[in-house]
Amino acid sequence: MQKRIILLLSLPAAVFLHAQDAAEVRNAATVYGNNMTTGTARSFGMAGAVGALGGDLSSVQINPAGLGIYTKGDLQVTVGRYSYKNTSTMIDHDYSYNKKKKTFDQLGGVIALPLKGSKLKYLNVGVSYVRKNIDDFVASPGDKNVFIDNSWTGSDGKPVLDKLIYDGHKYDRVGHLSKTNISIGGNYNDKLYLGVGFNYHKADLSQWDTYRMKFGSQPKSSVIYDKQSTPYDESSKGYSVAAGAIFKLTDGYRLGIGFESPIWWNIERQATQYLEKGKKKVSDDRDFRSPAKVNLSAALMPVKNLTLSADYSQAITKPKYTSPIEKGSMKEVVNEYFNTSVRYAYEFRMGAEYTIDNLKLRAGYAFAENPVKERNIATLGRDKSITNVRYNNLYVGKENILGFGVGYTFFRSLYIDAAYQNLRYEYDNPFFDGVYYARTSNNSRVKVANKESVVTSVKNQQHNIFLTLGYRF
Repeated sequence: MQKRIILLLSLPAAVFLHAQDAAEVRNAATVYGNNMTTGTARSFGMAGAVGALGGDLSSVQINPAGLGIYTKGDLQVTVGRYSYKNTSTMIDHDYSYNKKKKTFDQLGGVIALPLKGSKLKYLNVGVSYVRKNIDDFVASPGDKNVFIDNSWTGSDGKPVLDKLIYDGHKYDRVGHLSKTNISIGGNYNDKLYLGVGFNYHKADLSQWDTYRMKFGSQPKSSVIYDKQSTPYDESSKGYSVAAGAIFKLTDGYRLGIGFESPIWWNIERQATQYLEKGKKKVSDDRDFRSPAKVNLSAALMPVKNLTLSADYSQAITKPKYTSPIEKGSMKEVVNEYFNTSVRYAYEFRMGAEYTIDNLKLRAGYAFAENPVKERNIATLGRDKSITNVRYNNLYVGKENILGFGVGYTFFRSLYIDAAYQNLRYEYDNPFFDGVYYARTSNNSRVKVANKESVVTSVKNQQHNIFLTLGYRF
């Protein structure tokens, strides 16, 4: 048998530039999207609804004015156990993948500086480091009824009509995201709390994207396709600022407002570039700006020992590549997609904390809107069918979080907090469209540019546990 010639549904390379890259859109939201919500176990137990409460280092991620509520110094460290399950469904087949990992989530401290003889009662300084695991592995099952026509040349020199059957897809991202924060907060007459924060962000990740096809005439013979420019490694740095205020209306009622600037990212990428003969590593650096946000918060103590809180965060700008961009490039196309197909997404969080002597019980719920609007996608289905399907939950999904926690204080200074977090989201996962390179037996590469997508439904469910140990002085 002579070498097979891969003839997938194809288009000229220039036409592919009119299809946005799913990974770029997903990472813009989940890695670079200004949504670093990790922190202390107290925050996790209340689903992050701590914007107007203050007195917790996690609150400065939402509103740095929360630092002004401290009247004592504080040192704390948080560790966790991260567990997720991704289930990808292709029509009536599914595949699940589980991963568990121990994590280091947060380290920080506050110095409370009382100011005597002034209405400015405290001027506090806080430093924190938070870290978030961004590993994400999705393996989608194949389907023998999803195929495309293919032809190759037989040993007699005659063309052989065949078909290539879709046999699965793999998306894999490993890495972490971190944020170092320095904040200053003040307490004016126990009525007004003000704060400003300066943030340094860092992201390190590696990412792969491949799919596999089987030959109809020889089911044991398959071809693996690697997406152009994958795998790639990114090492990124970013900067942002935040400011906010909390108003104490009564002893039992507070309102807060905070502003988060965009994160100005510099992304250094080393990508794999495929050629007809072999492959090479190329630099593909870019500058990126995440959305800016406004955060509104409220805290209420309706009865003794019970505190209720709620936060609402609203994006007020859209993501954008800001580095010099050539006309017609992928970055320009993705920017246009951000402009037309990404919404000003919101998040809502609510939580409760009940105190019994030295014991605190906590619970919370949070919802984050999918920032990606619905869109029509030409979808490859069974028996070569191509249908224009409208998907309303693309790439990221609507996120639902339940949190439960408990805390206990020893000797008035030493405290320990524990929390459980259940996080769920589902999204439509298109792939297959775009430029891929087939692996061949003689180490050469065959380029394909697919017009249609294969789309699976992915469900992510997480069960995470966090433990914070702290000391007030």
